[in-house]
Amino acid sequence: MEGDLRYRNRGNPALLDLIDIPQGRALDCGCGPGDNARLLKSRGWQVTGVTIDPLELAAARTECDHVELADLTAGLPFALDGEYGLVLLSHILEHLADPTPLLLEARRVLAPGGRILVALPNVLHYRQRAQFLRGRFEYTETGLMDSTHLRFYTVDSARRLIEDNGLRIVAASATGGLPWWRTRESLPQDLVRRWDRRVLGRWSNMFAWQSLFLAAPHPVDTTNDPVGRRVVPPAHTFMAATTGVRTPAQREPLPAPAQDEVAAVLE
Repeated sequence: MEGDLRYRNRGNPALLDLIDIPQGRALDCGCGPGDNARLLKSRGWQVTGVTIDPLELAAARTECDHVELADLTAGLPFALDGEYGLVLLSHILEHLADPTPLLLEARRVLAPGGRILVALPNVLHYRQRAQFLRGRFEYTETGLMDSTHLRFYTVDSARRLIEDNGLRIVAASATGGLPWWRTRESLPQDLVRRWDRRVLGRWSNMFAWQSLFLAAPHPVDTTNDPVGRRVVPPAHTFMAATTGVRTPAQREPLPAPAQDEVAAVLE
């Protein structure tokens, strides 16, 4: 059975690191074998997983408090309104022809003050751009061009997807970095991390392989409207400490070796 679990991985700790609320009940949509559930439980969460795959269901039962066998395109009919403090959508929305219904359901089952975590792959990562420039658009077993992906997102369009579905972005991040290749292991790691953060902040659509978001429903102002209306916050800046996003005045040019690495990828 283990060999059939194609999405077995170490979970997505960078996404879970965005959580800013106390532990409670979490709903892991598209939980796979339970890799993120294992991390959440180690952080004190009670986790309900959802999968459509019976093999994943059997594996996830060892990691989750409870697992539902369900098709996410049919919504979350097993979940009560406001039942969960956290809803996890890690690399799941790209598998749906229309992600809007699931995002609406995530809002429905979210408790007041709750959070929705979203991770989406970035189809314009530099390695994939290189393939496109060579005229290649080939599906793969897993990864950015997973054969089960029905939609493709950039960092920018992923952010718009969330905001267009009635959510505000509380925090955002990304993982990825410069194409250091073998030099990554030989260079000082603080230097590597620093430049990775800088390029992720300035050129996230080029260097991020996944975009990460912590989102919440917009607050409702009922001061002058007893029915309630959405309060639109100021324009959100795609910024998080883990990405090192800076204003134009703060941005520094890439070091010459890094510029050469980038140029080589685009040639």
